[in-house]
Amino acid sequence: MTTVKLPLVVGVDGSGSSMEAVDWAVDEAARLGLPLRIVHASLWERYETRVPSFATGRPAEEVLAGNIVAAGTERARLRRRDLDVSGQVVPEEAVSALLHAAREASALVTGSRGRGGIVGMLLGSVSLTVAARADCPVIVVRGDKRNRQGGYGRVVVGVAEPTQSSAAVGFAFREAEARGCALDAVRAWRRPAHEHVDHPLVVDEAAGVREERASALLSDALSEAVRDHPGIDVTRRTREGPAHQVLQEAATQADLLVVGARRRHGHLGLQLGRVAHALLHHAACPVAVVPQRS
Repeated sequence: MTTVKLPLVVGVDGSGSSMEAVDWAVDEAARLGLPLRIVHASLWERYETRVPSFATGRPAEEVLAGNIVAAGTERARLRRRDLDVSGQVVPEEAVSALLHAAREASALVTGSRGRGGIVGMLLGSVSLTVAARADCPVIVVRGDKRNRQGGYGRVVVGVAEPTQSSAAVGFAFREAEARGCALDAVRAWRRPAHEHVDHPLVVDEAAGVREERASALLSDALSEAVRDHPGIDVTRRTREGPAHQVLQEAATQADLLVVGARRRHGHLGLQLGRVAHALLHHAACPVAVVPQRS
């Protein structure tokens, strides 16, 4: 029986950032052998009745929506002519459209800024909300051209507790395997604020214990994926400091940063976590947020 492959979905709004996301998604779909679906959300149909009865042309918003999808589709096909590409205008609000699309997607790709966004501004609200609520992995495409186009040959994954990181770790290993690149697995650790700095030997000993524990937890979290992907060159790194700062530094020269986000059953609010939230705003490369069910 032939297995149906879920498409890679990319959201477009006509902005330069969303077209960079199309480029990234084309390359990703080609690497993974997936069809690519381009989605644009537009509520023009809601306002169709406001068009004067004597009007003979299509509503301007309908034309704009169609043009955005056509531009994204043409861009994708020009970049990779052998790729299975389709485009669709969805009559919904942007967040709802993308969350619905995510239910039947292998992953969802967005740009880092929406239409009208200013270079240097933080992540757009649509991308942030989708990353915090989607059922599938969400990749927010950010960073300079070299980061976006795989110029470093390196994927970074942030590893929390083993039970909270398995989905992100598995995703990162598959990405490294598809790209034929190295994988850096990073775990941050912290000294408790109450440690006595007046006793440096005690502090150093306690720090050593914490670093050893971080290393052991990292190895534990990676063990299954290492066994399943024996050809991946894996580097294990433990670093002292806030997790978002440690991972932000590690991803400076990376093609992709992968982090997990816990999803609690029955919880309807945003489920992202402070680390993923900070990295989506500030990381120097594309960021993949992978939901971990609990």
